[in-house]
Amino acid sequence: MRPLRFALAQGLLLNDALAALRAIALDVSRVTPGGRRLVVDGGGNIEFVLARPSDIATYVERGAADLGIVGKDVLMESAARVLELVDLHFGACRFVVAAPRGALERSLDEYRHLGSLEVATKYPRVAEAHFRARGLEVEIVKVAGSAEVAPQVGLADWIVDLVATGGTLRANDLAIVEEIAASSARLIANPASYHHRRPEIAPLVEKLADWASRSSPKR
Repeated sequence: MRPLRFALAQGLLLNDALAALRAIALDVSRVTPGGRRLVVDGGGNIEFVLARPSDIATYVERGAADLGIVGKDVLMESAARVLELVDLHFGACRFVVAAPRGALERSLDEYRHLGSLEVATKYPRVAEAHFRARGLEVEIVKVAGSAEVAPQVGLADWIVDLVATGGTLRANDLAIVEEIAASSARLIANPASYHHRRPEIAPLVEKLADWASRSSPKR
């Protein structure tokens, strides 16, 4: 049987993910943020796979990895069929609807009478589901880069984006209309792996859940 494979998202979540795994006594010493080595031996019948955040859920869903740490935002947009096991409480951010400050006086009800609303976003699935639930017709304009520029150049009326502090929105004279959902890092598992390799996986889940409960901000 191959080693238990743990997929980790490169980028903003990686350092916190490594700290969490280090805290439960996994050997992540060979994992180098920004390094070129993408499959790393973790010892003790575990190996780590480094990939883009948007690919982590796919790796786990298709069984290329047994476990993964990825943002809830990726899970919402991908709708991947994985088991969401633990909220790890780091990497906190929010999906929001934002609009130019001058357009905030026009309510959602007013927009219903203006025809289709154009919304620029990197997250079309999340945006479509949100506006459908609000009973608002929208035309999704999918962008690959920064959505914040879209209202300034006439590409879209509003945007749906992921924000942490909101600083980029303010810098581009945008304001939050409403929050769609909160996001943070999640421990996920492939359903078949969780069933067949539960003796290996369950202790890791228990330790990470305990670590998350102790490390989460006190309210």
